[in-house]
Amino acid sequence: MIALNRIHWKPVKLSPQQTLALGFAIIIVLGSFLLWLPAASIEGRSLSYIDALFMATSATCVTGLILVDTATHFTHFGQIVLLVMVQLGGLGFMTMTTWFAIVVRKRISLRERLVLKESLNQISIEGIVRLIKNVIVYSLVVEGIAAFIFAIRWSFEMPWSQAIYYGVFHSVSLFNNAGFELVGGFRNLTPYVDDFVINTVSMILVILGGIGFIVMSELIDYSKTRQLSLHSKIVLSFSGFLVVFGALVIFIFEYSNIHTLGPLPIFDKILASFFQSVSTRSSGTNTVDITNLRQATQFFMVLLMFIGAAPGSTGGGIKVTTFAILIGAMLTMIRRKEDIVLFRHRLAQEYTHRALTVTFLSLLLIFIVTMLLLATHDFPFLTILFETTSAFGTVGLSMGLTPHLTFTGKIVIILMMFAGRLGPVTLSYALQPKNKKELFHYPEGKITIG
Repeated sequence: MIALNRIHWKPVKLSPQQTLALGFAIIIVLGSFLLWLPAASIEGRSLSYIDALFMATSATCVTGLILVDTATHFTHFGQIVLLVMVQLGGLGFMTMTTWFAIVVRKRISLRERLVLKESLNQISIEGIVRLIKNVIVYSLVVEGIAAFIFAIRWSFEMPWSQAIYYGVFHSVSLFNNAGFELVGGFRNLTPYVDDFVINTVSMILVILGGIGFIVMSELIDYSKTRQLSLHSKIVLSFSGFLVVFGALVIFIFEYSNIHTLGPLPIFDKILASFFQSVSTRSSGTNTVDITNLRQATQFFMVLLMFIGAAPGSTGGGIKVTTFAILIGAMLTMIRRKEDIVLFRHRLAQEYTHRALTVTFLSLLLIFIVTMLLLATHDFPFLTILFETTSAFGTVGLSMGLTPHLTFTGKIVIILMMFAGRLGPVTLSYALQPKNKKELFHYPEGKITIG
């Protein structure tokens, strides 16, 4: 018999991508057990474990797809558990862990910096700790200001204590692009379709959370530096274009729809159009009934959800920078040029390869999951495609499929939300064994395209 003291245990070395995947998985599992507790639900309405796991995944992956109504099913304990998971999932568990380490003045190791780089989609580890400090301070300040404004607005409808609670919950949920709300009855924010304060503050929160922490940091320092990086210029310009273009398309398609924008005055039509355009970036909130939108609008929203927010943000999707590179590559090919040029900067070929990889893997995921759901659920194709893309983009908008998911459907959407939050490339890196350096290259070949 081999003595235990002779066995040498080798520590498992995880890659940054594997560390991220494991960290999110641990938060989801712990959160699911907390939501499974009877204390998390109204008496006599405890969740099954699969439902608790689904809700925990939706919160940690800042998606917002729900099987039960957040306001009427969960106790304050359950709602707070959801909110903590939203904050951890939105800012990233490594961001929060590093912040606590900074507070207790613990040195951040090189390995931890590499994981942070992967978590925030940074190019290098230079200035990563300073970025973390800015992220935390910026997030808390923005959430605090928004919570205060929300509390004042809701104090006209409810007691101050409840208004403050509503303010904090919705500011955290919206800034992290999570989409959980307390209005109740699966109505989301539809009762406030004409409320200027709630609409405006909500859109600002979603946009600030969706532009990414790198852009946030540069905007804060802009008064000193008077310059923005190429990354920030691309994110801000393409995000602005998508919001305005999205609002215009929704306004045109839904202008005469008596079930959505039709009955509203012109100003409220514009406000609602912008809100729905912004929400497709990854927030998952809506002020008009998604199921009553015209099919053309619903399909257009699928495209916006697929693109998503910016890298290193609280949002999902293939990211606006990927979309920008694809547009740049297309225009370069049409013009018969050699280099992709954006804002007078030439992009290296590797960016095109990465953008194509991200887009193809994302489309492949959506294709597979849509097929699985079509095979196991008797719902229209567009409804299932909408739900699948919403889960992948961690958006949370729904055409009503989520509460009717079968056990298989719940598992599939759980995995889709997890893949969407990590990103298909990061997840593929986490699942594959350590990459080995190529020792030789094959001869170059030529094929015909188009």
